[in-house]
Amino acid sequence: MWVDTHCHLDALEFSSDIDVVRQRARDAGVNRCVIPCVEVKQMDAVRLLAHRLDDVYALGIHPIYTPQAQISDIAVLDGALQTHRDDSKLVAVGEIGIDCFVSGLNIEIQEYFFHQQLKLAQKYKLPVILHVRKSADVLLKGLRRFPVLGGIAHAFNGSLQQAQIFVELGFKLGFGGAITFERALQIRRLAMELPLSAIVLETDAPDIPPHWLYVDIQKRHSGVAQGRNEPSQIPRIAQVIAHIKNISLQQLALANLQNAQQVLGPHI
Repeated sequence: MWVDTHCHLDALEFSSDIDVVRQRARDAGVNRCVIPCVEVKQMDAVRLLAHRLDDVYALGIHPIYTPQAQISDIAVLDGALQTHRDDSKLVAVGEIGIDCFVSGLNIEIQEYFFHQQLKLAQKYKLPVILHVRKSADVLLKGLRRFPVLGGIAHAFNGSLQQAQIFVELGFKLGFGGAITFERALQIRRLAMELPLSAIVLETDAPDIPPHWLYVDIQKRHSGVAQGRNEPSQIPRIAQVIAHIKNISLQQLALANLQNAQQVLGPHI
């Protein structure tokens, strides 16, 4: 049984064929997907989609969406977490965090929404799904100030020392399509050096495609071929990670499931 711990199945890219996409993932052995929310106006859609597809979800405000977010959105998120606190498919607050890569994002505004959502995670005793993009140290500072139950540091690309601190704080680290590129030496080194107990698998679909889809996406612009990142890519991404760690696919699948359940709960 494979778990995709991070995929945006509510994205517009999947709007025309989501049931086909999800069935393709099941056929590949992906029995569960974690669908994180990115803005309050998508909360109901994400929740309903997770129930319809028999997946699980997280509710939160993504740092890239903070420019259009309102202060009142925190109260809206608070109300949704309160309303659905007994929903077994609600597994985390997320996707939240800070992005220090995308230009034009106000760091103070991002920190405000990040800290407020950490407080909500504390209030409802939920783990968090973190967006970590050149922001590991800033996030760790916030997590020390507002400690939570742990969660997943999605698409992790920090240092080994930073990774170890996240693990000490109760987090698993998400690895996906980026690791499939042979030149992704830092990420591959991280996956090799970290214990298996620290790793979970993800696609971030439709974003961060593995290298074999990236080639197709590049060709698509010239009308030659098509490619789209989907949860069905998890087993092939897993093959790359298993090779890097010199373990079997079965070992990796079991560890991925156990690790995801450890931080997000038994309904994964």
